[in-house]
Amino acid sequence: MTQPIRIAVAGAAGRMGRHLMQATLEHAELHLAAAVARPGHAAVGMDAGALAGVESCGVAIVDDLEAALSGTNIDVVIDFTLPEALAGNLAACREAGVPIVIGTTGLSAEQKAELERASTHLPIVFAANYSAGITLSLKLLDIAARALGDDFDVEVIEAHHRHKIDAPSGTALRMGEVLADALGRDLSDCAVFGREGRTGERDSKTIGFETIRGGDVVGEHTVMFLGQGERMEITHRASSRMTFARGAVRAAGWLVRQPAGLYDMEDVLGLR
Repeated sequence: MTQPIRIAVAGAAGRMGRHLMQATLEHAELHLAAAVARPGHAAVGMDAGALAGVESCGVAIVDDLEAALSGTNIDVVIDFTLPEALAGNLAACREAGVPIVIGTTGLSAEQKAELERASTHLPIVFAANYSAGITLSLKLLDIAARALGDDFDVEVIEAHHRHKIDAPSGTALRMGEVLADALGRDLSDCAVFGREGRTGERDSKTIGFETIRGGDVVGEHTVMFLGQGERMEITHRASSRMTFARGAVRAAGWLVRQPAGLYDMEDVLGLR
């Protein structure tokens, strides 16, 4: 009988961490072997299953990923924490030789470069969004942008719950990167983040971003292609964080069979 893949969840006490633990516990081929929260968090010492809202699983929340990796035979780490925790978590995984699935958003250019460097030693999946629908949407955006070209203005609109701390969302920025690449532009040069006052006529080579924060919106993204006499929209709406959690645990199961390298959900879903 094949042994289940042993998962460690970093950021276990957060909203996504709890969903990740639930998705792992509900998956027949995965085993929750460790769950890590930040030092001093009230969840440390609690049963991971109880924290995730399912039955107790006998795994206590700990506060040290490096110790968890050295003391338990972990196959893969799933990390949905904060950007400032990334370097330490990457170092712990590299030291232990354990692949890592990363869903942390708001990374700087240097942090993304660190992922690239670490991927020469480790298998890493990094995605701004682990939804299968978003992954397919990125493909559709690439096709649409290449077909419509500079004749259409492009705007990205995203909405999330009031607790989200980064804006625009990592998914919206990834959409912008896909659009810019397809249109032969550099997003750092053409992105416009919100508008106010007398802005003047729209530059046709820009990509606009609008951010909405409020309530309990899980995640909504719409890209508008606005031409003369017609408009096309590609929209994705998520109604449950379990969508992202199930995608991440799917990525974890896929990653353990891969060589060192930096992958994303297109690789996981076989869309490349």
